[in-house]
Amino acid sequence: MKAVVYDRYGPPDVLHIEDVAKPEPTEDELRVRVRAAAVTRGDCATRDANRRSGALVTLVSRLVSGVRRPRQPILGSEFAGEVEALGAAVDDFAVGDRVFGSTGFRFGAHAEFVCVRRDSRVAPMPAGLTFEQAAAITDGGLNSLWCLRLAQPLEERKVLVYGASGAIGSAAVQLAKHFGADVTAVCGTKNVELVRTLGAGAVIDYMKEDFTRNGRTYDVIMDAVGKHSFRRCKGSLNPGGRYLATDGLDNLVLSMWTARFGDKRVIFKLPPRYTRQDVFFLKELVESGRFHPVVDRSYPLEEVIEASRYVETEQKTGNVILTP
Repeated sequence: MKAVVYDRYGPPDVLHIEDVAKPEPTEDELRVRVRAAAVTRGDCATRDANRRSGALVTLVSRLVSGVRRPRQPILGSEFAGEVEALGAAVDDFAVGDRVFGSTGFRFGAHAEFVCVRRDSRVAPMPAGLTFEQAAAITDGGLNSLWCLRLAQPLEERKVLVYGASGAIGSAAVQLAKHFGADVTAVCGTKNVELVRTLGAGAVIDYMKEDFTRNGRTYDVIMDAVGKHSFRRCKGSLNPGGRYLATDGLDNLVLSMWTARFGDKRVIFKLPPRYTRQDVFFLKELVESGRFHPVVDRSYPLEEVIEASRYVETEQKTGNVILTP
């Protein structure tokens, strides 16, 4: 089968197409013919060993993924496709079923086929969606669901989502609204109308206004893109407010510090815990019209370098998708 492979850490140019062996499902796995897979910021960070985050994070990244070279040479965790083969113990899926899900840190989805366990984060595709749309559900959906649940209850609370037009941010706006929050979204000019249609009650264009200086305060501030800081946001939090981080070892330290001192807290827990039930929850929201995955661009598998470069501009709207 064709797969995107990298055998050393580095920029997008280390990615290349190779013919590799088709994975064989174990007795409790299903083999999926991948029709669409997302290229995420997690893929890009893993590929370059988190070089942008400093030496300490790079060291941790290499200890996890492989010190000298990647242990798993195929990236990609968010996928949608068709069941092509079943292990002997799999009785809740059938060949031909359209499915979507996430392999997490097992990766492997930037290929024509991927194997996933029957009890892992995989579910039937929501009715009416294309493969590209289905592959765009789980990256932002699972990440934002994990973060927002750490700050619950959200009903009638004021929640600000910074970076509201990305994969995680666009999902967070919709999920926060679903949980009953009064949502303010922060994004660039070109995406103001989009995030408003996703359910934001108010939208701040960061190119025209700094939300930390407008005098408004919130119960929860979620940094969906890892570009802000607790220090800058602290004055915009109400007493007892929560700052939800999605990146940065410094936030891990701050989460422990603020848990003991002060009434405003940083919430950042590693590793995130996603479940199969979470995937089914997102499926139900999509089918009921309460969650809409956002796709910016789709690229053929052979253009993975261009797709990765675009993700690294940090200007994508929603998700970037590969189609093997």
